[in-house]
Amino acid sequence: MAKVHLWKRRRPAADAPDTPDSPQPEGAALSTLTQADRPEEADPGGDVDGTGRRPWRRRLLDSTPVTLLVAAHPRQGVVTALVIAAAALVAGRPAREAGIVLLTVLVGQAILGWHNDLVDRDRDAGHRTPNKPIADGRLDAGTAWYALVVALLLVIPLSISTGVTAGVLYLGSLVIGILGNVALRRGRLSPVPWAASFALYPCYLSYGGFGGSAEGDPPQVAMVVAAALLGVGVHFLRAIWGLVEDDQDGWTYLPLVLGRRLGATRLLVVSTTYTGAVVAALVVIGSTVGLRQ
Repeated sequence: MAKVHLWKRRRPAADAPDTPDSPQPEGAALSTLTQADRPEEADPGGDVDGTGRRPWRRRLLDSTPVTLLVAAHPRQGVVTALVIAAAALVAGRPAREAGIVLLTVLVGQAILGWHNDLVDRDRDAGHRTPNKPIADGRLDAGTAWYALVVALLLVIPLSISTGVTAGVLYLGSLVIGILGNVALRRGRLSPVPWAASFALYPCYLSYGGFGGSAEGDPPQVAMVVAAALLGVGVHFLRAIWGLVEDDQDGWTYLPLVLGRRLGATRLLVVSTTYTGAVVAALVVIGSTVGLRQ
């Protein structure tokens, strides 16, 4: 089958090793250091690596809190948490409960982000994927695992604070997401974990309340189905940006199979249209039959 016209990311060229023209006497290397090697003495302006970053900025960007934040996939996490918290408000949940939902989903999304980057660190390093601090060595894998375990210990009481049933359902979606990072993602069943995980979000909101003894009503079946379809759309939109690397690694997941036939641009249009239609369907379902039965 012919290869698809997929987008290719520009990768930075590897730094060429320094090869002196002639042997230098011992100690002469001290006189040939570059400005990047001696930033304080040779570069008063602080441009230590040719990128325009000053030393304090580079130290900040390479600090553990910042690299942990980057590895947590913050944009996806914040968007997901805000959407689910907004859905809780629309469903009639008080602001304090929506706030707990927001915090719970933020922590859960951070867990998924760290786990994804830990699983993919060798691939990301091989492809030189940008904004991957674990793969490029700026964040130690042990530190990321430690943060992940701490977050797990935090997300359990946060989840059940809106009801045991609701908490178990959210933790179930989290487990499915973690398993999705290591299973099914390379083959044609790749949308299954996304659909299953998203389908549990309406259940989490519908059964939730305030306090561990809270017990809500079951969700509308149409809402659960629409949420599962939304998960498929999000999967396709997320996968598009890595089609080239995944194709090089021999993956055969569903977005890549369709990408080979349509091309990345058409696949993006189709995926965006599909996801928009599902979101519209969710709005209609929510405004007509509501979240709960």
